[in-house]
Amino acid sequence: MSRRERFPPTVAIVDLRPTQITVGYREVERKRGRFRDRAKLGGSRLSKYSIPVVRGPRNQLFILDHHHMARALLEEGVDEVAVSLVADLGALSMEEFWAACDRRGWGHPYDAAGERRATSAIPLTISDLADDPFRSLAGELRRAGGFAKAPTPYSEFRWADFLRRRIDRAAVEGDFDRALEIALNLARRPEAEQLPGWRRTTEHGAGA
Repeated sequence: MSRRERFPPTVAIVDLRPTQITVGYREVERKRGRFRDRAKLGGSRLSKYSIPVVRGPRNQLFILDHHHMARALLEEGVDEVAVSLVADLGALSMEEFWAACDRRGWGHPYDAAGERRATSAIPLTISDLADDPFRSLAGELRRAGGFAKAPTPYSEFRWADFLRRRIDRAAVEGDFDRALEIALNLARRPEAEQLPGWRRTTEHGAGA
């Protein structure tokens, strides 16, 4: 995925297909706010956004990353975005395509309960991505210093799964700030050590 062929044209966001089932809606709203803030400073600066994609069957383009940004741009009324081609798997059948993506870690067919689903459950459009509040909690946890950004694919979803097993969804939806406090404490525990970006801490909880 290190070398990407840049497409000359932009692509309609509504034509891009997801490779995951959920996003964090709170994360999407945060990115919408950042986009609006940039626009106030003198333009949308869409040139800085490039979505990595893989070509699949029937010449369809599947997003490999930045699902939250794509959804945010779509909700902000942006019609098109630049993409960069990572691989061309257009010669494969749909079944072969998803199997290839699975082998390469390019798909995340897990629902908002953290359960693996058939790839047929992955939405056909960005606008149909479901909400996973724990993905939003994981994103805020990283920004609060609970763990470091890691190159591991879907690392924040792994943290989301860790948190969803320890915090009630109703608690996250009812008092997000309190849920974040709980998540910060959980992130310091030894059972989180195997997660990507885990930070070793002192007995007082400060980063070592």
